[in-house]
Amino acid sequence: MGRKVTVATCALNQWALDFEGNFQRILKSIQIAKNKGARYRLGPELEICGYGCWDHYHESDTLLHSLQVLAALLDSPITQDIICDVGMPVMHRNVRYNCRVIFLNRKILLIRPKMALANEGNYRELRWFTPWSRSRQTEEYVLPRMLQDLTKQETVPFGDVVLATRDTCVGSEVCEELWTPRSPHIDMGLDGVEIITNASGSHHVLRKAHARVDLVTMATSKNGGIYLLANQKGCDGDRLYYDGCAMIAMNGSIFAQGTQFSLDDVEVLTATLDLEDVRSYRAEISSRNLEASRVSPYPRVNVDFALSDSEDLLELVSEPVEWTYHSPEEEISLGPACWLWDFLRRSKQAGFFLPLSGGVDSAASACIVYSMCCLVCEAVQSGNQQVLTDIQSLVDENGYTPQDPQELCGRLLTTCYMASENSSEETHSRATELAQQIGSYHISLSIDTAVKAVLGIFSLVTRKFPRFSAHGGSSRENLALQNVQARIRMVLAYLFAQLSLWSRGARGGLLVLGSANVDESLLGYLTKYDCSSADINPIGGISKTDLRAFVQFCAERFQLPALQIILSAPATAELEPLANGQVSQTDEEDMGMTYSELSVFGRLRKVAKAGPYSMFCKLLNMWKDSWTPRQVAEKVKRFFSKYSMNRHKMTTLTPAYHAESYSPDDNRFDLRPFLYNTMWPWQFHCIDNQVLQLERREQQSLEDWMLEEPSPVWKHLLPGDP
Repeated sequence: MGRKVTVATCALNQWALDFEGNFQRILKSIQIAKNKGARYRLGPELEICGYGCWDHYHESDTLLHSLQVLAALLDSPITQDIICDVGMPVMHRNVRYNCRVIFLNRKILLIRPKMALANEGNYRELRWFTPWSRSRQTEEYVLPRMLQDLTKQETVPFGDVVLATRDTCVGSEVCEELWTPRSPHIDMGLDGVEIITNASGSHHVLRKAHARVDLVTMATSKNGGIYLLANQKGCDGDRLYYDGCAMIAMNGSIFAQGTQFSLDDVEVLTATLDLEDVRSYRAEISSRNLEASRVSPYPRVNVDFALSDSEDLLELVSEPVEWTYHSPEEEISLGPACWLWDFLRRSKQAGFFLPLSGGVDSAASACIVYSMCCLVCEAVQSGNQQVLTDIQSLVDENGYTPQDPQELCGRLLTTCYMASENSSEETHSRATELAQQIGSYHISLSIDTAVKAVLGIFSLVTRKFPRFSAHGGSSRENLALQNVQARIRMVLAYLFAQLSLWSRGARGGLLVLGSANVDESLLGYLTKYDCSSADINPIGGISKTDLRAFVQFCAERFQLPALQIILSAPATAELEPLANGQVSQTDEEDMGMTYSELSVFGRLRKVAKAGPYSMFCKLLNMWKDSWTPRQVAEKVKRFFSKYSMNRHKMTTLTPAYHAESYSPDDNRFDLRPFLYNTMWPWQFHCIDNQVLQLERREQQSLEDWMLEEPSPVWKHLLPGDP
C-alpha cells in the first residue's frame, strides 16, 4: 500500500569545532537510524561544526572544514539509501547562512537556509548569519569543487523549498522558526507538506521543557501532520547545556520522547506512522481546508525515493506516549551533573576541587558532583562504552570499572574545609559528615597562619592594625578583614587543585568548583576573587530557594542525612568573630533582604525588564498585604543601590551553568554597564514622589472618614450624648 513511513530524529552531544568527533557521532546516528528501518534521518542544528562556535563562524576555516565533513558524509557507504538531513554553515554569494543540507545517495537534494534567527538571551545568531528572507523562492547554489567532483552536480536548489518524495512531502524549519508567530510549518502544512522537521540548538532552563512540547503538539493538533524535532545535547564548550528532548509527534500526540539529560553521546528516536492518519485528520477540519485552498504553493524538489514500502500492510505502527517531565529538583540533579561530566572529560582534568563550607550552597555543588558519579556508574552498568573509556582515562587506570558512586566520588572529588578563627565547630562537623557520606577525599585546614601573614605585611608597611567592628574597628576595617580571609581561601583552593594529586602520587590537576548562587551574584553578595572565583560553577544559575529544595531532594534520593543538618542551620559567611562561640553573622541580615525577595527582584529586573520605578510600581500590588508603600520603596532602593554598586563583580563572575531566566551573567546573557550612578537620583526621586502622593491620599481618606457624620449605631458613643 505504501503509506507507513519510519522516520528518525536524534539528540547528539556535539562539541564546537570538534569536526572529527562530530562526524563520527553523525555517522553513528545514521547507522542506528538505518538499523531501525528509518528512511529519513534528521540531526540537530549546525551539527557538523557544533552549535556553539560563536565568532569562529566568521572564520573561513569553519566553513571549509564543514564542507569537508559534508563530503565525507556523502562519500560514506553508511549514508546510502537513507535521506540525511544535516546542519552546517554555508556561504552563498558571499553571505553566510545557517543551513540544512539534505542529501541522498551522494546527491545533494536541496539546501534550506534558516529564515528566523535566534537573537535574544544567550543567542546572537544575527552576529554570524543572515536570515533568508525570500519566502517560497530559490536560487541555484554553485557547489564547491570538492563537492562537484563527488556528487557530479554543479548546482543545487538553495532557498525556501520543500522535498517531494514518491509517497509524501517533507518541509524543514529550524529551531527559532517554531517559536515565531507565523511559523513556516503553518503554510507548509496547508500546502500539503505532511512531515515537518525541526533541527534545534535549544538549551536547558529550569521549568521550560513543557514549552517545546506544547509548541510541537499544538502545531500538529491545529494543522495535522508529522513533526520531528532534533536537538543538541550536552555542553559544547560554554555555559549552556543543550537538553535533548528529541521527539516525534503526529496530529497533536507524542509518539517518541527522547531523554532530557543523559550521558549518551548519540540518541536516536524512530517512529513508524501511517500517512493516511495525517490525511484523514486534515480532511475533516473544514476551516483548515479553506485556508489550504488559498495558500501560495511552495517550490518542490522531487526525488525518486519513497519513505514507505509498497507492501506495508502488516507493518506495526507506533503508539502515542504520555510525555513525562522531571521535577525542578530532578532537573538540578541531572542537568548540571551532565554539564560537569562533559566539562571534566573534555578538559582532560583529573577531577574537581571544592571548598566545602558546611553551608547549603557548597553542599549543593557537592551533591551535583555526587549525582554525576551516580550517572557515570549507571551508564557504565548499562553498557555505555564511551563513558567507560572516558572514566578510565580520567583516573589513569585502563582496567578500572566504576561500580560504587561513593568510591568514584573519592577519586574525582576533593573537598576542603578551610577554617579560620571565626569558623564554628558546627560548620566544620557538617562539612566533614557530608564529605564522609558522599565519599569525597576530604581535607581540613586552617587559614589563620596565612591571614596573619598577609595582615602582618600590611601592618609592617602602614603601622596600622585593622580591627573587626566587634573589637571597635570601623566598617571599612571590618569589611577588609573579611575579604582577606575570603581571598586567602581562593589562593589555597587553586594551590591544592594544582598540587594535591601530585602530593598523593597521582597525575593531573583538578578543576576548582565555585558555589555562588544566582541571587548572591545578582546582589554582589560575594567577595571579588574569593571562592566564588573558580573554573566553573554548577549552581551559579540557580536560586537559593531552588537550591534548598534540591538539597532536600538529595537528602532523600541519595540517603545523605548530613544534608538535613545543613538545611536547618542559618546561612552564614563566618567571616566575623564568633559571639561566645556562636555565629554572629547571617547572610540575610548582611544583605538587608531575604533570598525570596532577591528572587523577586531578579525576575522583575531581567524577565519583566523593570527599572527602579517600574519595579516599585509592580511591587506595590504584589506586596500590598505585607508592606507599606514607603517600605516597598526602601526595599527597591536598597536592592538597586547594592546591585549597581556591585555590578562590577559580574565582569569576573565564574562561568556558571545557565539555568535561570534572571541570571546576571555579564558575559553574554545580561549585558549592562558595570559603572553606575549608585544614587539613582532621578529614578529614586520618582519613587519618593509617588510614595508621598500615596501617603497624602491615604491621609486625606482617613481625615475624610473621620469627618463623615457617624452612623446611628455609633451616635450613642459620641461625647455629650446621653
